[in-house]
Amino acid sequence: MTDEQISIPHDVPTSARAYGWMLGGKDNYEIDRQFILGTLQGFPECVDIARQNREFLYRAVRYLVEEAGIRQFVDMGCGLPTDQNVHQVARAFAPDVKVVYVDIDPIVLAHGRALLADDETTTVINADMRDTDAVLGHPDLVRLIDFDRPLAALFLSVGHHLTDADDPQGIFQSLLGRAVSGSFLGFSQVVADDAGQGAKMSEQITGAGIPWQTRTPAEVDTLVAGLEPVDPGLVNLRDWRPDAGQPPLAPVPEPLLPWVGATERNKGIYEYGGLLRKP
Repeated sequence: MTDEQISIPHDVPTSARAYGWMLGGKDNYEIDRQFILGTLQGFPECVDIARQNREFLYRAVRYLVEEAGIRQFVDMGCGLPTDQNVHQVARAFAPDVKVVYVDIDPIVLAHGRALLADDETTTVINADMRDTDAVLGHPDLVRLIDFDRPLAALFLSVGHHLTDADDPQGIFQSLLGRAVSGSFLGFSQVVADDAGQGAKMSEQITGAGIPWQTRTPAEVDTLVAGLEPVDPGLVNLRDWRPDAGQPPLAPVPEPLLPWVGATERNKGIYEYGGLLRKP
């Protein structure tokens, strides 16, 4: 499948490719790298934030499989495949897990299908996470996900791409409304303790062509009200059940090394979230 056939945009950055670069991925273009380098000038925390979120993914999926007994996942806005994807983490602890990846970026679809070509219990579907009717009605999701059993819906480091106009609460309710009690929402997004600083971040990234809304922690708490947080609740992700022994990520790309550790120096912008259980 060629770039032309899947209409991969080269003239604007995409969140999946930009995020993937910060994780050490190779599937990105100059437009994505320049977008990240430009963003880091004003918000140097982004490299740490991306990597802390990916480390959280491992711990959250491990908890869901080992401690909560979850065997089916819907990963919304999954991004490009890298090391320690949801199905790989989950199956390290239980072989019978089913995973549906959802993303709107065509390059994610192309790479995901190649990775999962021989996997009958994991799939990637091309759909907008904001269009829950399209996601829930997709034949591959219908084939794999049993809504009569608990599931986990993951919105990891994509909450900031859901603006208030997208009605994120409605999106969560539409998906979890179909799910049985004991299902989970995994959620994280970039937050700023200072709303004014968050507004500047939102303006800069949205101006680059990527929808974005940095919220305060209190605003995120409101989005997920009614669900039961798993201990330690919604927190800075590096404080969510930290585990120094978990598998390492790929090395940071050399151009991004100057920004590693910025969250130690600047503590007002960070990735915030956790796991929440449907009562």
